[in-house]
Amino acid sequence: MLFLQELMETVSKFVETGGDVLWFIAAALIAMWTLIIERLWYFSQTYPKQARLMIAQWDARADTTSWKAHRIREAWISQMSEKLNSGLLVIKTIVTICPMIGLLGTVTGMVGVFELMALAGTGSARLLAAGISQATIPTMAGMVAALSGLFISARLEYSANVRAQELADHMPHH
Repeated sequence: MLFLQELMETVSKFVETGGDVLWFIAAALIAMWTLIIERLWYFSQTYPKQARLMIAQWDARADTTSWKAHRIREAWISQMSEKLNSGLLVIKTIVTICPMIGLLGTVTGMVGVFELMALAGTGSARLLAAGISQATIPTMAGMVAALSGLFISARLEYSANVRAQELADHMPHH
């Protein structure tokens, strides 16, 4: 209980220092990782069952060599490839947007710095420090959020392509 309370205080101070833009970065991060976890679950649990069923249906077909059979095979592989790639574009979009949200925080923080400079002048470094923190923390948070999803999104895309190709290889078209 004490740990949770300390964690909430730390997060609260971080958001207070970095500004309200951090909530948007947090929302984007939660959405991105929810989609990433869903894709990982699909690749490890759902897809193998669907692929085995599709391969069994293909193997059960009497005709696997005609033009029509080739088009059916291509359609099935295309449908499965679409399921494998589902959500990956959204993940990549969120990865791209996170640094932009961070830059929005930078702009709002710098506006605060300029407002303080207009009111208090340039002589008070302590007054400017809060605005500068509010300008730099969102940028850092946006970059960290993007980097946390960048590598896994590339890996998911590669995995989707490999699995689609493996499915095609397991459905021979003599």
